[in-house]
Amino acid sequence: MFKKFEYTENPPSEDTMIWDGKCGFCKFWKTRWEVKTKGILKFETYQDAAHKFPDIPLKEFKKASRLIETDGKVYDGPDSAYRSLWHTGTKRWHQYYNSSSLFRKMSDHAYNHIAKNRSFYFSVTKMMFGKDPLNFKPYWLLYLVIFALILWWL
Repeated sequence: MFKKFEYTENPPSEDTMIWDGKCGFCKFWKTRWEVKTKGILKFETYQDAAHKFPDIPLKEFKKASRLIETDGKVYDGPDSAYRSLWHTGTKRWHQYYNSSSLFRKMSDHAYNHIAKNRSFYFSVTKMMFGKDPLNFKPYWLLYLVIFALILWWL
C-alpha cells in the first residue's frame, strides 16, 4: 500500500502531478489527465522530480502518483486524481474521498490493486478504449452489447 503524506517542505512553484514515466498504463492516463486539466497542472515523472522532494522517499513515488500543490500540500494515489479534477471544477470526487471513509478505503484499495497490476490493466485499458488516449474508442460498449445478446439468446 502506498504511504500518504500531508505536506512537503519543498513545495513546487506550480501545482504538479508526479507520475511513473516508465509505466505505459500511467502514461496513457496521464495523457488523458493532461487533456482534462487543460494546462492547469504541471506533469512530471517521478524519475525527473523525486529529487526535488527529499522528504518523500523514492520508493513511495514508485508506488503512487502524487499531486503536490504550491502550498506544499500532497495528495496521494486516487486522491491525486480526484484533487486534479477539483482544479477543473469537478469537486465531488475529492469531497467524497475526504468525507466518506468507505469511499476512501475502496478508492485506496482499488488504486493499490491497479498499481500492483499495471501491465494487466494497461492491456484492459487498450482493449476497452483503444491505444490512443487522445481518441477514445468505445469498445467497451460493443463488448456490452455482445454480452447482452449472448444472455438474450441463452
